[in-house]
Amino acid sequence: MGFDKEASSSSRTLEQLPREDTPLLGKPHPLSSQAKTFANVFIAIVGAGVLGLPYAFKRTGWLAGLLMLFSVAALTYHCMMLLVLTRRKLESFDGFSKIASFGDLGFAVCGSIGRVAVDIMMVLSQAGFCVSYLIFIGNTIANLFNSAPARSVGAYMSTKIWGISAKSFYIWGCLPFQLGLNSIKTLTHLAPLSIFADIVDLGAMGVVMVDEGGIIWRNGANIQAFGGLSVFFYGMGVAVYAFEGIGMALHLESEMKDKSKFGKILAIAMAFIALMYGGFGLLGYLAFGENTRDIITANMGKGLISTLVQLGLCINLFFTFPLMMHPVYEIVERRFWGGRYCIWLRWLLVLLVSLIALLVPNFGDFLSLVGSSVCCGLGFVLPTLFHLLMCKEEMSWVGLSVDSVIFVLGIVLGVSGTWYSLAEIFSA
Repeated sequence: MGFDKEASSSSRTLEQLPREDTPLLGKPHPLSSQAKTFANVFIAIVGAGVLGLPYAFKRTGWLAGLLMLFSVAALTYHCMMLLVLTRRKLESFDGFSKIASFGDLGFAVCGSIGRVAVDIMMVLSQAGFCVSYLIFIGNTIANLFNSAPARSVGAYMSTKIWGISAKSFYIWGCLPFQLGLNSIKTLTHLAPLSIFADIVDLGAMGVVMVDEGGIIWRNGANIQAFGGLSVFFYGMGVAVYAFEGIGMALHLESEMKDKSKFGKILAIAMAFIALMYGGFGLLGYLAFGENTRDIITANMGKGLISTLVQLGLCINLFFTFPLMMHPVYEIVERRFWGGRYCIWLRWLLVLLVSLIALLVPNFGDFLSLVGSSVCCGLGFVLPTLFHLLMCKEEMSWVGLSVDSVIFVLGIVLGVSGTWYSLAEIFSA
């Protein structure tokens, strides 16, 4: 199983360079109450992906969309708990101390290949989130400041500023400022902006839902319950993306004072988020029907409140970008620069993320791609694999069957969903 006592190393001195068995996370934080743990779970999971849910409901149908959301929520909760149970099993062995992160767990179970698999998927998923942020910022600002109202993605992509599309112009405009923000060695002073971003997300969701409620009351749109099997993988990819936060599961459990109640708090938080997501996606689709845009705020028109909401979301995603890229820098600098700060590596990664954002035309399709590919691997495949390797001897046949089914499902969804999402992106 790749056990190695070196995997238990839980600290790093200034003189030591990071090794394969060095835990990724740094100093421990004060322990959290149940209420704070609930809030931390919420912050770790809820992000910009929620804004693509109404469009996903349009593609999959409202009933299929709800079923997918609730199913993914239950699977994500189950796999988060598998990681926690696997860590507890490992820490019960003599010679193992605290395992701080997903990557540490991968190394403890599967050796270097486990660490590498987690690191690659973490880099791709975090960078993928940042690509989606830039797509959102570019498309939203282009939609807001076009001289003519944009009725489709192509409308504001076809508008030219200095010879390039409006979306590309605004993404390039973000680049110099992002290079500066991402040059900061420590993000301690930017951390509060992450919480502020979630508050703005909630405020924006509230404003959008009130607006949608009024539209439904005046003239509801024609909707469908099922969009057909052809869009199944698309919908699953968006749902998996929306619930992606499994990389924080071990960290959140470590910070909780009463760890025996972590499962209960996590279940309540996941149920709350699932209901909130379901309501938001359903209301958006009910309000706009076939006219639902890939970013739901684009359906709100160009009034003062709508403009403020969209600008607020853009500003907060702009400042959340370096926070989401920080785990990428930790992993890349650790592997290619001895764990030392390297500004040119950071700038190269920011440039690469920006170039990818320029090439992807549709926010919703990119959410599906990231959710189908790396998020399925991180969320379903690796947790069940690690749990099976560690605990199979004491598991019942029911437990073995459940883990095996989720493992296979994760692979099928990942491969099929990635193929479907790439086909959609290239066809656009």
